[in-house]
Amino acid sequence: MPCGPANGRTRLVVNVRVIPFMLDPRTLRENHDTLRTALLRRHGSGQTYAKLGADLDRLLTLDDQRRRLVQSAQELEQQRNELSRQIGAKKRAGDDTAALQQNVHALKQQLEAAAAEREQTEAALNDLALRIPNVPDASVPVGAGESDNVVVRTWGELPKFPFAPRQHFEVAEALGVLDLESAARLAGARFALLKGAGALLERALINFMLDLHTSAHGYREIVPPFLVNPATMRGTGQLPKFEEDLFKIGGERTLYLIPTAEVPLTNLHGGELLDEARLPELVTAYSPCFRSEAGSYGKDTRGILRVHQFNKVELVNITTPETSHEALETMTRSAEKVLQLLGIPYRVVALCTADLGFAAAKTYDIEVWLPGQNCYREISSCSNCTDFQARRANIRYRPADGGKPRFVHTLNGSGLAVGRTWIAIMENCQQADGSVLVPPVLRPYMRGLERIVVEN
Repeated sequence: MPCGPANGRTRLVVNVRVIPFMLDPRTLRENHDTLRTALLRRHGSGQTYAKLGADLDRLLTLDDQRRRLVQSAQELEQQRNELSRQIGAKKRAGDDTAALQQNVHALKQQLEAAAAEREQTEAALNDLALRIPNVPDASVPVGAGESDNVVVRTWGELPKFPFAPRQHFEVAEALGVLDLESAARLAGARFALLKGAGALLERALINFMLDLHTSAHGYREIVPPFLVNPATMRGTGQLPKFEEDLFKIGGERTLYLIPTAEVPLTNLHGGELLDEARLPELVTAYSPCFRSEAGSYGKDTRGILRVHQFNKVELVNITTPETSHEALETMTRSAEKVLQLLGIPYRVVALCTADLGFAAAKTYDIEVWLPGQNCYREISSCSNCTDFQARRANIRYRPADGGKPRFVHTLNGSGLAVGRTWIAIMENCQQADGSVLVPPVLRPYMRGLERIVVEN
């Protein structure tokens, strides 16, 4: 949908003393058991389950402790103000104020001690609050892992070959359009170097996806920074929990290479109060994505399925709570349209509670068919993060009816992962002679090229 007027937002002054609850604090305090049960649906048993339960109980304890300290400080401040008033009155009357001043000094020491304890409590509360995941939506299937995900729908017929289909790296290296050896020499393992028609195909996919989402789906294109500060990473949930998965740059200031354009796009309105008329705001961006893939060593080591640097076209929707569930369905359909136009079979899977990402309340994965591997592999995740990221980044909107400002809901999805789409074309469109047919919709982006053949 078209973006609203540029003057439809005002900058907020953020109170640094506010604890950045990613969960509704009223629910935490008044319906703790209900919230605890809902969050623990993410983990059926085991150490992770026990730790999350303990963290939630600890969060409530710290919140109670902080509020008691705030109340105690207010009472001490009132006492000091009253003593100061009495001291002023006695001085005007010529009476001795030494005892009262001694009491004021004692109160000052108590206030300083209370402030230090409050600061310590708030630091612990801040850190813990940032590590609690989002609450799964009630519609998410309960499960213990990937095997409990639910297939929602499938599209396209699986290709049949008169030969044994090869994996993408076998096809591409034989054509001379993928050079993993040079990439490893330049940067190390898990990097790729595309050549000739392979590089052209990558660029064609980026342009095709951006054109589709901007012209047909109503997204506005953004070119964001590919390096962001820690606050931006915290806003979408990468920090502090997933710092080991990020590439960090030091020096005069700390910056991180983005793992996805979701990070800068979602934080575009961090600390702002938007007019409801501006919503929904749909933005898209191409970006390189950088991930250390910590903990994934030994997985998908051959080819370019899991690499440290890859390209992706991202979709982000900032909207109201009432419209976010339908917005997730629409975003998923938009991502699916890419594969439909390319003619590549896929399926849509609803992730179960245990398979949800940290910030997501509900997620659909789009899994593309890879005949060389004889299986489906994820090519997009579309998620409704409800108000989880909005609370971290402090993004609110002013309701049109004049009601109290509310947190927006944020959604994000891959539209699509370019490298994995490249892989899907190599495997689904491979021919008996080793060439690869270019999907007709991409040919205008590839100077009319119909087939990728061996390059000299």
